Amino acid sequence: MPASMDPSLLQRFGRLEFLARQAVEGFITGLHKSPFHGFSVEFAEHRLYNPGESTRHIDWKLYARTDKLFVKRYEEETNLRCQLVVDCSGSMWYPAEVDPNGPEMNKLKFAIHSSAALMEMFRRQRDAVGLSLFSETLEQHIPAKSSSSHMRMVYHALEQLLDASNTKRNATAAVESLHQIAEACPRRSLVVIFSDLLDRGGDVDAMMAALQHLRHNKHEVVVFHILDGQTEIDFDFPDRPTVFKDLETGDEVRLHPSEVRDAYRERMGTLRRELEVRCAQYRIDWVDVDIAKGIYPVLSAYLAKRAKMRSSRF
Repeated sequence: MPASMDPSLLQRFGRLEFLARQAVEGFITGLHKSPFHGFSVEFAEHRLYNPGESTRHIDWKLYARTDKLFVKRYEEETNLRCQLVVDCSGSMWYPAEVDPNGPEMNKLKFAIHSSAALMEMFRRQRDAVGLSLFSETLEQHIPAKSSSSHMRMVYHALEQLLDASNTKRNATAAVESLHQIAEACPRRSLVVIFSDLLDRGGDVDAMMAALQHLRHNKHEVVVFHILDGQTEIDFDFPDRPTVFKDLETGDEVRLHPSEVRDAYRERMGTLRRELEVRCAQYRIDWVDVDIAKGIYPVLSAYLAKRAKMRSSRF
């Protein structure tokens, strides 16, 4: 895991697991449901026996009741393919004054450290993990694999993101990037997105079309919507003339926060509600993240909720 990642963070997750809710395609036997049928551990359904095939899996008890030959089919268990998607655009560096190597948290550091924590969980589960980084373009796409050397390469890519001196503060083009990621992941996977979704286009319909593209390709999608609650949601700035700088364009505007606070809160609240409701319609997991709450409380609460919902389904 990245050198700057606190190793004690993972230990605090205890025995929590990140399991797929829907069928996934993997390489080896693991913990998750596969879309392919075989003769494994969990019964799925019966099908009619075809003359000439092995009689090994005929359900003889059912034959005794129906006088017809049926074969038992089982669900295979497989390892997970997870694609971690991290928004590394300029807006993710907010708050900009945070030291990349210090204990303070900005949105990008939250995304990086959360990704590293999930990667370590997937590694313990023998799952395959990939990484996609985007800003105004899809900057890097590493397909999912599970080898140790591959995991080290992904950790290194996350570590490089923490070096602010080597990172351009680009605009956000999440829509185009998510469409590319959907096409670049040929097998159904779990796609976990860390982003503030402050796309330069500001088109909610276009954003939802990109997320729906992932769902159409049979991926399970989780969106961690990362914001700073105090300032980006509540717009809680001191009531004095303040200069606000766009981290992506460099543009500056001087204003009094009290003059725009109500309008800002209303617009941001409407945007967040619309995204959350429409994600629910498309069966996309939506996780509101306030970086002030910390990585462990956010991830552990989500994983516990996910495990409870999964157990109720199965």
